[in-house]
Amino acid sequence: MTRVYVTGLGVVSSLGFGRENFFRSILESKSGLSPIESFDTEKLGRSIGGEVKGFKPRDFLTAAESRRMGRCSAYAVAASRMAVEDAKLFPQQLQSERVSVIVGTTMGEGDVITELEQAWIHKGVDAVETAKLPRYGTTLLPIHIARALGARGMVQTLPAACAAGNYAISFAADLIRAGRADVVITGASEILQQLQFAGFVRLGAMAPERCQPFDKNRKGMIIGEGAGILVIESEKHALKRDAKLLAEVAGCGLACDAHHITRPHPEGTGSLYAMTQAILSSGIKPEEVDFINAHGTGTHSNDKIESYIIHQIFGDRKVPVSSLKSMLGHCMGAASALEAVACVMTVETGIYTPTLGYETPDPECDINLVADKPVEGKAEIVLNNSLAFGGYDATVTFAKPGRLPEWRPSTLQ
Repeated sequence: MTRVYVTGLGVVSSLGFGRENFFRSILESKSGLSPIESFDTEKLGRSIGGEVKGFKPRDFLTAAESRRMGRCSAYAVAASRMAVEDAKLFPQQLQSERVSVIVGTTMGEGDVITELEQAWIHKGVDAVETAKLPRYGTTLLPIHIARALGARGMVQTLPAACAAGNYAISFAADLIRAGRADVVITGASEILQQLQFAGFVRLGAMAPERCQPFDKNRKGMIIGEGAGILVIESEKHALKRDAKLLAEVAGCGLACDAHHITRPHPEGTGSLYAMTQAILSSGIKPEEVDFINAHGTGTHSNDKIESYIIHQIFGDRKVPVSSLKSMLGHCMGAASALEAVACVMTVETGIYTPTLGYETPDPECDINLVADKPVEGKAEIVLNNSLAFGGYDATVTFAKPGRLPEWRPSTLQ
């Protein structure tokens, strides 16, 4: 099978812009959680989020682009430009039908439709600004990226809930393996929205101040935002242009547990299958996995089930595990994309990222959690997990270039 490599990374997050700033903040155990400023939270009962602060569209976009894009697209385009710059891809190399854009999101430009609806409700239909109507729609994210970069290949949005980032990366890798693209700009983008925020408060899923994944006294998730974008290429294309290979997209597993709209299956059937397939499709055995970036939302059921799944696959072997949602919050569709960026940098550096807020061990989450501070170790094979609403489950395996065998299974049973 065609090998697929990550050659560039771009980030817009509450922990900083650009992959170096992002990863440095993680290794310094910083929190990106703070009081929300973009909308009024006074009546919502919660006020903390992983909000991106200090983002100026004109630092990354032209004036014309800024006018026609909402924040979600602006984050995505900014992160994409960082990623192609990191990959050292020049405009003439991007302007091709062999360059595609596959991105994920949960709600896309939902704040735009909310703004238009509020204008209609409170001021009448004539108050709806027609110039803002073209900003709305999840389909616009890859189109804006393609226009900004000149990419003329396939474009696609995958609104796969909180697993959208991993779904996009998996689909993008398959596109290259199928010979349909040489380069794919992939990942996901999400923004904090009042409706989304209020919905999770009503569901009782939101913690009051902090996210404490796998802690016995965890109280729920914190919502975040941002964009994580990866440039992935076929081995042939990357080597031809002498690109730096950051990590290999070694394998992917996708599934649905078909159980409940908000709760994972009590036996974790979907995620168990996804993790297993991600390992098997990489041509490795479970004992070769060095580190797991967990979905780790800080909710009681998610962390308990994910811990159970890890035990089912790895038995008594204590694989190091961490959750970046303790720092970033749960960035919905962009969560696994931002975490994928961190996974690639973990493969690069060999450093296991930490989990903040872990104070009291939970017997139901008996895992080897990397708490508080980063740990140096062997990180040649890393799993990135997603367990999303609706039963969307996705795992992607990232590996150190040259680490994996030549053999890959062409089909999995």
